[in-house]
Amino acid sequence: MLFEHIAANRRLTWMLVFLFVLLVSGLAYLFAAAYDLGPWLAVGAFALSALSAWSTWMGGDHLVLAMSGARLADRNQHRVLFDAAEGLSIAAMLPVPRLYVIEDTAPNAFATGRDPAHASVAVTTGLLAKLKRDQLHGVIGHELAHIGNYDTRLMVLISILVGTVALMSDWMLRWGRRSWREGRKSGGGIVAVLALVAALLAPLAALLMQLAISRRREFLADACSAQLTRNPEALAEALERLDADTDPLEAANKATAPLYIVNPLKEHGGALNSLFSTHPPISERARRLREM
Repeated sequence: MLFEHIAANRRLTWMLVFLFVLLVSGLAYLFAAAYDLGPWLAVGAFALSALSAWSTWMGGDHLVLAMSGARLADRNQHRVLFDAAEGLSIAAMLPVPRLYVIEDTAPNAFATGRDPAHASVAVTTGLLAKLKRDQLHGVIGHELAHIGNYDTRLMVLISILVGTVALMSDWMLRWGRRSWREGRKSGGGIVAVLALVAALLAPLAALLMQLAISRRREFLADACSAQLTRNPEALAEALERLDADTDPLEAANKATAPLYIVNPLKEHGGALNSLFSTHPPISERARRLREM
């Protein structure tokens, strides 16, 4: 059951990435066909998005840690954190990440870094104070799974695609309005209409696919943590405890919230909130863990 969960999540993630690439390619094709632009639109959009993503990739982890008020953990003061991270890193055959602590009573944690050699894990003091040892191991295992699965790298790739879709959609709308205003003919009336409809809908489709991939990676990290610790119940209990905690995480914002193991902004609610959430419902994550 455990390995089936992991394999299914990986297959679905890469299927979504493939659909994402098809969306970008289809958008470029429609724009080029509607306005006889050739391939340069797609090339330019990819180049601009890639440049932005590269700068984020190289220095984004330091920015996120600084924004979160994280400081390097002290081995003497945070012995339990070092013991968990070092033991699980050996079991996962990963370099021990740099460990950071955020002074905040709300229990939460996140991982960042472009690859295992440049990875960091940050936990709040509330997490260290409020979780039992096996629950802490489950959370650290989850963050190590994100590192080992190169989730940060994958999400940078997805960010490039989302940025490309946003740029191309904006250009299509601007070009279409200008063409109609100046009375110029497009490469085909129906194709032009399809291009404009796609320009309106593509950013929403890109966002929904990005969120779907993010949610799949959370499920995958949960499953990998269960595999690593051999204790899925401990992680299920930890997730429920983190979700039930009422202390607000002061350092979190909409930019950093997707990184945390549990959404720190506490956006509970109906189906619409779930659709636009970067995290799966805690009840569903706990249920899947207990099935393992």
